[in-house]
Amino acid sequence: MTNKLILIVEDNEKNRRMLRDILQVNGYQTVESETAEDGIRIAQQDLPALVLMDIQLPGMNGMEARKMLRNDPVTRHIPVVAVTASAMLHDQTEIEKTGFDAFHYKPIRIKEILKTVHDFVEKSNEAS
Repeated sequence: MTNKLILIVEDNEKNRRMLRDILQVNGYQTVESETAEDGIRIAQQDLPALVLMDIQLPGMNGMEARKMLRNDPVTRHIPVVAVTASAMLHDQTEIEKTGFDAFHYKPIRIKEILKTVHDFVEKSNEAS
C-alpha cells in the first residue's frame, strides 16, 4: 500500500492551508501541526511518508525538531524537507548540517514542491 501521508509542520495558517490544499488536490493525505513538539509526536504516531518542516516555529525550531526525529529509531527513516523564508547562505549551511533531506524557500513554488514530495514518496514506496 502506498503511504501518501504528508506531515506539514507550519505555524502560519495561510502557508499551512496552501500546502495542504496543493497536496490534497494532488492526491496526498495530510496531517498538520503548528509546533515542532506536536509535529514530532504526530510523526511518531502516524509515520508519514514525508515531513514538510518550517524552520522558524514557536518554541522548538525546525532544526532542533529535525535532530530529534533523526535520533529517534521510530522516525529516523522519514525524510524531512525544510521550508524556510530565510535564503541567507549561513542559514542554508545550518539547514544542510542539520540533516534535512532537501529544502524549499518561501514563497513556495508549487511545481517544485510537488516534484520534491513526489520523488520522496516514490523513493519511500520503493524502499518498503
